[in-house]
Amino acid sequence: MTELAQREAGSQARLKGLTNTAAPPLLTTAQAMRQAVAGVVALGVAAAADERVSALIVSAFSDPGLEELRARVSIPVFGIGEAVFHEAARGGRPFGIVTVTPDEQLIASFERKAAELGYAEQHRGTRLTPGNPLELVASPAQLDAALATAVSASIEQDAAQAVIMGGGPLSAAALRLQPQFEVPLLVAVNAAARAAVRAMTQP
Repeated sequence: MTELAQREAGSQARLKGLTNTAAPPLLTTAQAMRQAVAGVVALGVAAAADERVSALIVSAFSDPGLEELRARVSIPVFGIGEAVFHEAARGGRPFGIVTVTPDEQLIASFERKAAELGYAEQHRGTRLTPGNPLELVASPAQLDAALATAVSASIEQDAAQAVIMGGGPLSAAALRLQPQFEVPLLVAVNAAARAAVRAMTQP
């Protein structure tokens, strides 16, 4: 994810990736997201104390600790989920979400986020891949095949005109799959990197 964000930012910013080792390695449930909050806030507060740091990005799709971190630091903080929702809904277009996460509470949180951001009418729902998420992300070929099926369903059955790839670990797969689809597959990490660079470079 750090590599993708750096590629997006180019020469306008230098990124440093930090890993929240206090959280599960893959956040696939609402409980795991809650477990991640304290570590995200601790890492972010420590990073913001460095005067060279101009912005922070929380790189988990459900943005754990985002609001708590914003309340604790004075620099801009971006969540990859929030940032990509803004991009997906731009111009009023309908959008869907594709993810490997089967947790019902987590899926419900996506619906709440769309509503909180004012995009409830544009949100066309979430399509899930079958199978074990950990096994899928460990096999690029299996992941791509499962995601392609879910993306097709979002476009053809839900009328999505943009599809959010719901999770940082799905970013590389989105880039691999994009040539198969005319509808944009939106990468949350890249959306947050663009938002952070804008905040850092625009007066």
